[in-house]
Amino acid sequence: MKKIPIGISDFKRIIEDEYYYVDRSLFIKEIIDDGSTVLLIPRPRRFGKTLNMTMLKYFYEKSTEDTKYLFNSLKVAEQKDIMEHQGKYPVIYITFKDEKYYNWEDCKRGLELLITKEFRKHKQILSSEVLDEEEKEEYESILKGKAENVVYLKSLKNLSEYLSRWHKQKTIILIDEYDVPIQSGYLNDYYDNVIEFMRNFLSAALKDNEYIEKAVMTGILRIAKESIFSGLNNIEVYSILKESYSDSFGFLEADVEQIFKYYNITSGIDEVKEWYNGYAFGDNVIYNPWSILNYAKNSEEGLRPYWVNTSSNDLVRNVLTKGGEGVKKELEALIEDKELEKFINEDVVMNDIKSSTENLWSFLLFSGYLKASNKEIRRGRIYCSLKIPNLEVKYLYEEIILSWFNDNISSEKLNIMLKALVNGDIKTFGKILKEFVLSSVSYFDTGGGESEKVYHALVLGMLVGLGEEYQVKSNGESGYGRYDVMIIPKDINKKGIIIEFKKVDEEDLEDLEKAVEAALKQIKEKDYKRELTDRGVTDIIEVGIAFQGKNVLVLS
Repeated sequence: MKKIPIGISDFKRIIEDEYYYVDRSLFIKEIIDDGSTVLLIPRPRRFGKTLNMTMLKYFYEKSTEDTKYLFNSLKVAEQKDIMEHQGKYPVIYITFKDEKYYNWEDCKRGLELLITKEFRKHKQILSSEVLDEEEKEEYESILKGKAENVVYLKSLKNLSEYLSRWHKQKTIILIDEYDVPIQSGYLNDYYDNVIEFMRNFLSAALKDNEYIEKAVMTGILRIAKESIFSGLNNIEVYSILKESYSDSFGFLEADVEQIFKYYNITSGIDEVKEWYNGYAFGDNVIYNPWSILNYAKNSEEGLRPYWVNTSSNDLVRNVLTKGGEGVKKELEALIEDKELEKFINEDVVMNDIKSSTENLWSFLLFSGYLKASNKEIRRGRIYCSLKIPNLEVKYLYEEIILSWFNDNISSEKLNIMLKALVNGDIKTFGKILKEFVLSSVSYFDTGGGESEKVYHALVLGMLVGLGEEYQVKSNGESGYGRYDVMIIPKDINKKGIIIEFKKVDEEDLEDLEKAVEAALKQIKEKDYKRELTDRGVTDIIEVGIAFQGKNVLVLS
């Protein structure tokens, strides 16, 4: 029985140590057949980018060790014309996956050490006649870690030239996870510094470089507006919206069925789909490979969120928290399994995410936290319907929402408040809700004409914690109108709850009590409870919530 390769992304190790491998070797053929010199293939994290990039490395690289045996049992071995390229090229392979730092000084030093490591790998060039004295001095200054900044910035281009001259063959450049230091810069306030470095480092090597045979880059995003790739008219970007390479990352359904068969997993594929399927790459529906492999190893423990727990998700939390009330309202809709139609910007600008919701939703799509369907082109702009892809990602959004409330109210108090609500203790519920509202100014702006929506979103966010035993619905039709919030018990013997909101303008003389009475009257007159009674729920609580600025009154 082959071992399951969790956390192992080196192609050679997987083949030699006989780990289970889903054959993606025809990715090599697609790369070679592609007429573009420079390719960028963005994909979400842990969808097989590094595994594919190391496969390209071992395929292309000219070395003293014969690596052809790694491909003998794979599909690419049947492609005789493609196999003629195996082991024929000098290769520069750089991965930025670990370049995450809290300040620019450490980041810059980390990038310089990464360059030094790659130069050290090829240091035998120094003993040849390929380099002149000045080039040798610059090369040695990099090896010693004492090169000037401009030497580091031009180092990738120079190394590709040196290797081509030495091997008398154009160079392959492979750059994995190029945008990791950029995301770290965004989170830790050295964004402009890292953008400037990466722009000069990459552009020098990839623009009009006659010594490149092929350059392939991966990352999560394409970041173009900052001019990292400006002027690179030879670059081709293959996002998840394009058909090319759409089956090269992640697992197809046939792959998952084969894995389950091999490891004798009898769990229902339908449940696994709900948890780990739903990603759309081109016209292919993709399973999350990290989650599938973890589930294959731990299937007796049941379905769990594996992928969303593999990192801190700080960037996602950051952009959603800064997104304002409109974003929180749309996130509420997504959690209710609704779709958002959005313009998709393939050139995501990290620094503009907080000021542009278009960039925010595009970022979540390309990062794997949303899926796109119904793609349309209107006046040259891409529009898609966006949804949460599966239960695993939905779990993360619910956790993020709960964290917003936990910042202002302890999880213990939140649990007490929710328990009071479902048990009919509306007095305790109202008391804790009022306490939360008074302490939550930093997250929720209750002024202005949208304040009713703010309270609606706020309460709905708190109710995420009821997800295991209740269905929470918003703005649904029942009786003769649309209720604000309905809490439907999965056990019909438990209480069902209807909540209606009323706003009192601060300049109005009407008091909160009259507004609450109006809310309760509306629930009764419009027969909002009909959906609950139709489901067999007979114990129903009707709740009115009225607010005037930061003042709240809850009655039932």
